[in-house]
Amino acid sequence: MRTPTHDSEFSRTVDQLASDPNPYEPEVGSLPRNNVTRADLDNVNKTGTTTIGITTADGVVIATDMRASLGGRFVSNKNVQKVEQIHPTAALTMVGSVGGAQSFISTLRAEVNLFEARRGEDMSIDSLATLAGNFARGGPFFAIHPILGGVDDEGSHVYSIDPAGGVMEDDYTVTGSGMQLAYGHLEQAYEDDLSNDEATTIAARGIKSAAERDTGSGNGVFLCEITDEGVDIHGHHDFDDVI
Repeated sequence: MRTPTHDSEFSRTVDQLASDPNPYEPEVGSLPRNNVTRADLDNVNKTGTTTIGITTADGVVIATDMRASLGGRFVSNKNVQKVEQIHPTAALTMVGSVGGAQSFISTLRAEVNLFEARRGEDMSIDSLATLAGNFARGGPFFAIHPILGGVDDEGSHVYSIDPAGGVMEDDYTVTGSGMQLAYGHLEQAYEDDLSNDEATTIAARGIKSAAERDTGSGNGVFLCEITDEGVDIHGHHDFDDVI
């Protein structure tokens, strides 16, 4: 067998492969990284927040307040949209560190689009919830506790995604600093087979209850209605417009 000459095309290929332990392994993306510490979060914008998700006979209703604060002591923004569409028939709330929540939403939205492009169909809401939990568990998304709500062939779904990546589905759920106040209202008002209109009023009242006492919540309400036809999000600074 002839020995390959030095600096031949074959020898150069061998040298390139030798520096890579597995040249045939597929290249994959990686989650964004940062050097932010837990202590740093005391000096960044946080949503404080009360967010509510309710399953209905028509689909899902999500409600959030509109306030962002610095360390829970100073109102830094009075018009924050804390619910974003991330799927043709699903939306996610923004809870905790604003930067972490925004990055989390962007990452999930990109994965949903990639899934649709590769498979020619929408991701199921259960799969989306699992993906969100995996990202929350392993990613750099500090201090987030969002609600995921969506509609698919299996029906209406509301999930709470905790900061450690736990995924819990329920008929209704609340997250954020005003959750105890909002839960008190929902426990009394929720019924099976609510319409979206009825759930919208209940959710708005829950946000208003939290805003009365929780300093991290206030300045109005964003309402998100989800059906099998899509996602509709609208904001109201006056609670009387929707109660």
